[in-house]
Amino acid sequence: MMKIKELKIKGKTFLAPLAGITNLPFRRLVKECGCAVVCSEMVSAKGIFYNSKNTVILLTSREDEKPLSVQLFGADPDSMAQAAAFVEKMGVVDIIDINFGCSVKKVIKQGAGVALMKEPKTSQAILKAVRKATNLPFTIKIRSGWDGSGHQAFEIADIAQDAGVDAIAIHPRTAVQGFKGFANWDLIQEAKERLTIPVIGNGDINCVEDAARMIAQTKCDAVMVGRAAMSNPYLLSQIEDYVTRGTYKEPKPSEIFQKMERLIELYVDYFGEKHAARMLRGRLTWFVKGLPGCSAFRQNLARIETSAQAITLIQAFKNRVC
Repeated sequence: MMKIKELKIKGKTFLAPLAGITNLPFRRLVKECGCAVVCSEMVSAKGIFYNSKNTVILLTSREDEKPLSVQLFGADPDSMAQAAAFVEKMGVVDIIDINFGCSVKKVIKQGAGVALMKEPKTSQAILKAVRKATNLPFTIKIRSGWDGSGHQAFEIADIAQDAGVDAIAIHPRTAVQGFKGFANWDLIQEAKERLTIPVIGNGDINCVEDAARMIAQTKCDAVMVGRAAMSNPYLLSQIEDYVTRGTYKEPKPSEIFQKMERLIELYVDYFGEKHAARMLRGRLTWFVKGLPGCSAFRQNLARIETSAQAITLIQAFKNRVC
C-alpha cells in the first residue's frame, strides 16, 4: 500500500487539480465513483494570507471526500508557510500540495507555478518553510521544466526530497507545451529511479489502458488523471479495478445519466440553485460527448435556469439513448 508520510493511500489513483473544475461538488462525485485521492483546484496562498472570502471558500470540504489534497500556489516563502499552517489548523485537509506546474501567464507573472522551476533557491526556501509550518503529508506537482531535458524537474525533485517533501507528482510536459504535444513518460521513470519518495505519474492518461501502460513502463507508485475524468467520472475506479484485478467494466449510459443528476444535486447544495444552473450549462455537457443527439442536448442545456429544467432534459435524453 502506498503511503505519503504516515497517510495510507487505498488505491493508485489521484484526481488532478484543475482550476475551475475540481471544486467540492465534482470532487465528491469522483470520490463516489471510486477515486483514491481527490485534489482541490489551485488555491492562492496570498488569498489565504489576506483572508479573501473567495479564496477561503475553496477550502470547504466534506468528510465523504477524504483523503483530500489541497493545492497551494504562490512565490513567497512566508505567505506559503502561513497558508499551509492555516490549512492544517482547519482540520479538514489530509495532504498539502504545492503547484510547480501551472503555465498560465497570470500565475507565471507572479513567479508562481512553473516559474518556480527556474528558481531553485526560491523553491528550496518555499519548501523548507512549508515543511517547517506543517506536519501534514506534503507533496508537490511539477512539469519537466522549460525544456524537454528534464534537468529542472530532477533538480527540483532532489531539492524537494531533501526539504522533506513526502511525494511528488510529475506531468512531463514543458512549460511552453501547456497541454499540447506528448508527455515524456521516460522522465517519470527516471524520477522514480532517482527518488526514494513516492512518484505519481501524470499526463496523457485518457483511458484505463493508458494508466496501466504508464505504471508498467515507469513503475510509478500511482497515476493522476485530470481532464479525462471530466467526461467519465468512473475512469479512476476503472483504473483501480484493472491494475488490481486485470479487468474493468464500462459504465452503462444509464449510470452516466444517474451521475449527471447526482452532480446537479451536489452543485445546488454547494452553489445554490441560480448559480449552479448557470455553471451546469457547460459542465453537464462533459458526460455526453459522442452520444447521438448530444449537439441538440448541449444547445438546450445552454438555456437552463433551474436544476429541474436540467433534470427534465437529462431524462428526455436518457429515454432516447437508453
